Amino acid sequence: MASKAPALPERGGLLYQGLRRIIDVRPAEARALAWSWLYVFALFLAYYVLRPIRDELGVAGGVRNLPWLFTGTLLAMLAVNPLFAYAVRKWPRERFIAISYRFFMLNLLVFMLLLMFAGQEAHVWIGRAFFIWVSVFNLFVVSVFWSFVVDVFDAEQGKRLFGFLAAGATVGGIAGSGLTSGFVEKLGQNWLLLASIVLLEVAVFASRHLSRISDAFQRPVQGGDPNKAVGGGIFAGMTHTFRSPYLLGIAFFILFYSVTSTFLYFQQATIAEASFPNRAARTAFFADIDFWVNVLTLVFQLFLTGRLMGWLGVAITLCALPLFSVAGFAALAAAPSVTVFVAVQVVRRVSNFALARPTREVLFTSVPREDRYKAKNFIDTVVYRGGDQVASWSYAGLIALGLSMTGISIVAVPLSVAWLALSFWLGRRQERAELAEAGAGASPLSRPA
Repeated sequence: MASKAPALPERGGLLYQGLRRIIDVRPAEARALAWSWLYVFALFLAYYVLRPIRDELGVAGGVRNLPWLFTGTLLAMLAVNPLFAYAVRKWPRERFIAISYRFFMLNLLVFMLLLMFAGQEAHVWIGRAFFIWVSVFNLFVVSVFWSFVVDVFDAEQGKRLFGFLAAGATVGGIAGSGLTSGFVEKLGQNWLLLASIVLLEVAVFASRHLSRISDAFQRPVQGGDPNKAVGGGIFAGMTHTFRSPYLLGIAFFILFYSVTSTFLYFQQATIAEASFPNRAARTAFFADIDFWVNVLTLVFQLFLTGRLMGWLGVAITLCALPLFSVAGFAALAAAPSVTVFVAVQVVRRVSNFALARPTREVLFTSVPREDRYKAKNFIDTVVYRGGDQVASWSYAGLIALGLSMTGISIVAVPLSVAWLALSFWLGRRQERAELAEAGAGASPLSRPA
């Protein structure tokens, strides 16, 4: 990217000067980074308005029915993924992003009308459908954002800048959680759905501006023409993932994270059902947890993420989340109290958002453009929700066998150890690929080894 960036004054403008006080940003990167930040902020603000509503409706339908909701989510992901791949194949990125997001905006409008006019008995089924829809929506729209971003910035920039973009997601989460917690009882859920629709249009606006100023950020070997469709087959994301050891390794990284996260999610849902019988109170409880997790995450993202990735490298930074998971599940096995559970959940989520997520996105800067959209979307959506599916039914099976929180935590420890080893391997592969790309001008991870 640096070779194609426009020549700008060394000091840059006011935007650059403001950003430079927080992160290591170059003058030519400031505008693209600012639009990227607004884009992800609007997305996460919209999602975190919806998330507590989703969780409350899921609990209202009965915790015992959650495995079926995860099954429905996986089936919906399998249906949506080829449609997205077709959009990527047919339209330039600016257009397929707008079409995809506005499709979800229309869906939200339909849900708002259904919740407004349907009877009380129908609300249970509408709530279940909404749970599935939001579970598809959040992974899909966020995956599209990061696909776009890794198509604009390279690995070296990602290590410096992705932590700041992750902070934009966190600020959006804080604002969304606070908005829902503070206004759900006064405004009701329907007006919050309308707010999410408006925020998605803000994301479309930001993505359009980012696309139009990012020509100077395209890499000549891998980037291709951003004004043309990516092309390729609609099942290329799946086939490329299974043919490439590197992409398959990323898929298993996501699978391990999804399985262990779902174990903890079910335990959280059980605690909420037992402790908060009132629907508004449960919604506020979920929102409050999200709020404090995001506050702690923001501190790390603004002051530590970029520095740690630069000092430690991709491999060591990527190992943080599975390492914390090994320690956390071991602690739960030894002392399965509510206090320990909350501490483990908070530490895991903070380490994921502050360290694992931005580092994981750097892994995709070393693959071809088609894989940044199709394989990444397949991994972020289908593989992720496939992990939810495996974990949800496994959790139900373990409970049926009589396992308590202690037993389930013991099962999760060796899974986390395997995840830790995989993380180090992936990070080392990316670091070697980055060096090879810098020396030869092409990625060795473009196709199967």
